[in-house]
Order: sequence, then structure tokens, then C-alpha cells
Amino acid sequence: MTEEKILLDHGSGGKASHALFSDMILPLFENSELSKQDDGAILTVDGTRLAFSTDSYVVDPIFFPGGNIGDLAINGTINDISMCGAIPQFISVGLIIEEGLPIKDFQRILEAMATAAKKAGVKIVTGDTKVVPKGKADKIFINTSGIGIIPPDVNVSGSNAKPGDKIIVSGTIADHGITVLSSREGLKFDSDIKTDSAPLNKMVQSIIQSDCDIHVLRDPTRGGLGTTLNEIAAQSNVGITIEESFLPIRGPVQGICELLGFDPLYIANEGKVIAFVPQKDAQKVLEIIQRDEFGKDAVIIGEVIEKDPGKVFLQTVIGGVRIIDMLTGEQLPRIC
Repeated sequence: MTEEKILLDHGSGGKASHALFSDMILPLFENSELSKQDDGAILTVDGTRLAFSTDSYVVDPIFFPGGNIGDLAINGTINDISMCGAIPQFISVGLIIEEGLPIKDFQRILEAMATAAKKAGVKIVTGDTKVVPKGKADKIFINTSGIGIIPPDVNVSGSNAKPGDKIIVSGTIADHGITVLSSREGLKFDSDIKTDSAPLNKMVQSIIQSDCDIHVLRDPTRGGLGTTLNEIAAQSNVGITIEESFLPIRGPVQGICELLGFDPLYIANEGKVIAFVPQKDAQKVLEIIQRDEFGKDAVIIGEVIEKDPGKVFLQTVIGGVRIIDMLTGEQLPRIC
């Protein structure tokens, strides 16, 4: 009998990742907070609701157009906290460094982290540094954890989507994944593609502080937009339909995906939010997002439906319907 082993697929954010979590991790650690499977845990301490999230970053290469592993790590945790409807406050940083990493590269990464934290208005308050022998890691890995405060009366979760909700995405998809892939493989394209890595906390607070109802917030990172929509459909037990003609994809990104055989729906994003809001509030929320520096390309891409719970459908530009399943396999490993 062949021994089963962990594969790259298990880190994709798709079907294999979900199976690993639901079959092995959740049964051992199950509790009411973990079982919700949102971007962060929502905890109540002395009457105050807190959002707590952690993530690890192993992106290859560590420098890419528009950013590096440092600001990616800070922005990623800020965004996970924000997707809980919380105001990010504090971040911890764990650094695992391979012996031989140039000091100037380490300095660039630290400076990027400091700049990202300052831009978002959060403090890096604790951390840890470990150095491992050359060949036992790949340059540098970073873990970040964050804590934020959830304002009263805010209740957003992947389980809150309702039939009739409109689905807003805050900008173009697949930018980050294609940027990292191009840098990793040394591909040269006649375009200015760069990562979309950005802190979304100020955008999120703008819509939270409006008088609009916000049901779901999620950032479509590993597994991309397609996988994230499947997660929400399953959590809320609803169907979802999106319009292919509405999907915001930059021309160069679309062209590279077609050239290399990738589906942009499954490519990682690091500076986008998906918002599910009632139809009555959709236009106002869209306009608020569009006023933010990171939301100028925001659009409504679809809606929540009552039938076919747990399924996601794409209305194609040629008039057909395509089922969008959760990502199978690993399109682009080590993208974040």
C-alpha cells in the first residue's frame, strides 16, 4: 500500500486544502469559532468582540513588481481581519530566515513591512526571528497574526449571504498571481502588470460605517474568485450566479492567462474584496468602494439565488451557463 503524503495541492486553497482541513484538522481542534471557517476567528472578551487571524507567507520570488514578501504579509493579515468587519489594531511577525540571505534584501523586506503597517495605521507589537541552515528554507518565510476590534452591531460572515444579494468585487482579478508567475519564470511581457497587494481596512471601514447592510466580506486570495465564491455558497447554503461579461480583468492579464492556459477565476488576488449586500444598498456600497484608491475598478458581477444551494454558475458571453467549481489541483504554488 502506498503511503499517503502531503502534496502541493493541499496548499492551493481549493478542494484538497478544504479536504485536509475538514477531514484532519477540524475534527481534532473543533470549536464554535474555528467551525465558522471565516477569514478570522471572532472572539468575545469582556463584552468586546475581537477578530483574530494568522497567515504564513512563502511566496517565490520574494521580490516582484509592486511589492515583496514583507508588505504582502502585512497587507494579507490586515485584510483578513478587515473581512471580519473589524478595525485592525496589532500585528505580530514571525521570521524564518535561511542562512545566507543578503542583509540588504532583509532590510528591504523590513522596510516594506514598516511602510505597509504605517499606511494601514496598525502597529507591529511582537514577533520572533529564527535562522535555519542554508538549504533548509528558501530565503525567508514570514508568519503574521493580527487582532482587530469589531464595532457594535457589525455582523459579517461567509454564512450570511441571502438570496437577492448583489455581489461586488472591488477591482480587477488575477493581477497578483500573474505578476508572481511572470517574475518567477522570468517571463517578459509588454505590459505594466504588478501585484494588487494593498491594505483594504480603510475601504472596508467606509462601507461598514455607512448605513448600508453588509452581509459578507471576503478577500479572494488562494484559489481566486471562483473558489471563494464556492466557499461562501457552501457556508450560506445558497446559489450564486455571476456574469462573465462583468468580470473585471485587465487585458494583459487575460492575454497571459489565455497564452499559458490559466483561468483567471482561480488566480490569487491580494488586494481585492468581495462584498455581498442587499440589492437596495448595492449601488451605494459600489460608489463608496469606487471612491477608495484601491476600488476604482469595482463592479457588480452577479447575485445570490435561492435555487441550487452550494453551486456557483457563470453566465458566459456566448449565452451559455458554466458551473464554477472549487479549484482542483494547484495552478500556481507559492503565490503568497
